[in-house]
Amino acid sequence: QLQLVESGGGLVQPGGSLRLSCAASGFTLDYYVIGWFRQAPGKEREGVLCISLSGRTTMYTDSAKGRFTASRDNAKNTVYLQMNSLKLEDTGVYYCAAEVVCPEHYELGSTYFGSWGQGTQVTVSL
Repeated sequence: QLQLVESGGGLVQPGGSLRLSCAASGFTLDYYVIGWFRQAPGKEREGVLCISLSGRTTMYTDSAKGRFTASRDNAKNTVYLQMNSLKLEDTGVYYCAAEVVCPEHYELGSTYFGSWGQGTQVTVSL
């Protein structure tokens, strides 16, 4: 059974950093891309980025460009989301999801990604 588990969320002040992890079990990430998503209170879930099999990252939100990066450690079957210079508006539940190919764009409400984790809360607050 495919399972993804996010971790690493928490409370951080503006300007701080967090590294989220997305650990896979029941399958190997060698053959899957991983997308990162977030949902702020009262808003739709939005795509943040997707990391391909080769490590190439496709960004889905301009607000994360230059601040968020993704990496993958296939030996650990884990993908990471490094978030720097965090802002108040980065607050939300962050999810990872697996698919075969990273889409060039991610539309709000898309059902493209099939396997999702349960999410981890990130709160940026003074």
